[in-house]
Amino acid sequence: MRTDFLQEPELEFGAGKHVDIRFGLTHYGPLDVTSEIAPKKIRIGLVGVPEHLETLTGWLEHCQNEIPAKPSRQPNLFPRFPGFRADAGYCSTLVLEPALQRTLKKSELESLVRTADVNRIVCGAVDLFLSELQFLKENRAVDVLLCAVPAELVPLMDPDTRPPTLRGQPTFDFHDMLKARAMDQDIPVQLILPSTYDPMARRRQKIKSTKLRVLQDEATRAWNLHTALYYKAGGLPWRLVRDRSQLTTCYIGVSFYHSLDRSSLMTSMAQVFDERGDGIVVRGGPVRLSKQDRLPHLNADDASSLLVEALALYRQVHQTLPARVVIHKTSPFDSAETDGFLATTKTERISTVDFLSVTKDAAPRLLRRGAYPPLRGTTLSFDERIHMVYLKGSVDFYATYPGMYIPRPFVFRCERVEQTPKYLSRELLALSKMNWNDTQFDGGEPITVLAARNVGSILKYVAPGGRVAPRYSNYM
Repeated sequence: MRTDFLQEPELEFGAGKHVDIRFGLTHYGPLDVTSEIAPKKIRIGLVGVPEHLETLTGWLEHCQNEIPAKPSRQPNLFPRFPGFRADAGYCSTLVLEPALQRTLKKSELESLVRTADVNRIVCGAVDLFLSELQFLKENRAVDVLLCAVPAELVPLMDPDTRPPTLRGQPTFDFHDMLKARAMDQDIPVQLILPSTYDPMARRRQKIKSTKLRVLQDEATRAWNLHTALYYKAGGLPWRLVRDRSQLTTCYIGVSFYHSLDRSSLMTSMAQVFDERGDGIVVRGGPVRLSKQDRLPHLNADDASSLLVEALALYRQVHQTLPARVVIHKTSPFDSAETDGFLATTKTERISTVDFLSVTKDAAPRLLRRGAYPPLRGTTLSFDERIHMVYLKGSVDFYATYPGMYIPRPFVFRCERVEQTPKYLSRELLALSKMNWNDTQFDGGEPITVLAARNVGSILKYVAPGGRVAPRYSNYM
């Protein structure tokens, strides 16, 4: 076994590079800051009950100005929010007009939550929001739809506080169902909880085993929300740093999800990314459970078709094909999948491929002297094929370990590769910083795998033949 350590990769912003997302945006602006098509004014459509809309609007206006950093011995972990305005940070503003707001009738909501059937509550709440979202889509020019989740629905969004459903029924998820059904509006939707913007909301809520869930500090909440809004409005906050000598690469995450009733593992999904982080969603066909390993696998034709569609969408965006294809798959490759993917790369004349099967389950952990876990970027090679890298761990830039639990390393198996394990580990480390929902850069998974899982949880609410939105911004 061999261990190594990888330095924290930099990201590229508007006028410079930095290892940290928030410091990079503060000092250099977003990647597209000089672009004529960057979202300089983001029209926000708001939907919620009247008191929530009033409080939320006030908080968003408050976020136009600087929000001080949380007092801490780790100032790099809790930086100030510079404000969301034309002369700071993202160099953009939010348009918050009363004409862009739609209120939910509280009487209808209260009547709905008195229903004993949890799934009926979720479906009814989704219908209430969709009616108002559709009005905004058809009658107002909005860039992002922001839904203020009523306090009555918050417990239904947490598996630890949600009441049980009737026996034999699936459990509907309000977030995922609303995102799926809102795809027909073709406008990205962002959900926001009362505790994010309302100082009177409970800062902590009890969950199982009397544990407490602590709310993030205000500056961090502002960073995460406004980053998501900027990306969903069509902006490009940052991207991976790519040397000119490197091959243009298409990153694909392949995952699987059950049908809503969990009766079958029926659909595969690919998430396509380039070095800018642009996401394109592809939904594949049914999959099978192998009799040998009881894991999901594609047959050769389905694997080939999935990659054909992914590359076609890549070509549509970039007007050319990549020189290299990287596939991160959440189950091992079998010979049929490998043959199918390779057949397509040969037909499309892709010169270089790297196929990795990835997991965080059943991973061994390293121990480090002292009180902190291993450093993020620590790698371990078991043999020529199996390797692991800590994508979450102690971070020198933060001067601490910022997590709450012992981190698990990310394990990958080189199924068919042309790059070295060190190169692939460094790539995974960089891809873990491409999550537009979180500006703390120590993500525990590469965006390929994280996005594949997120998209799958939403696609199960899309009926066969239903519209599948192509951009990842509709799923995050």
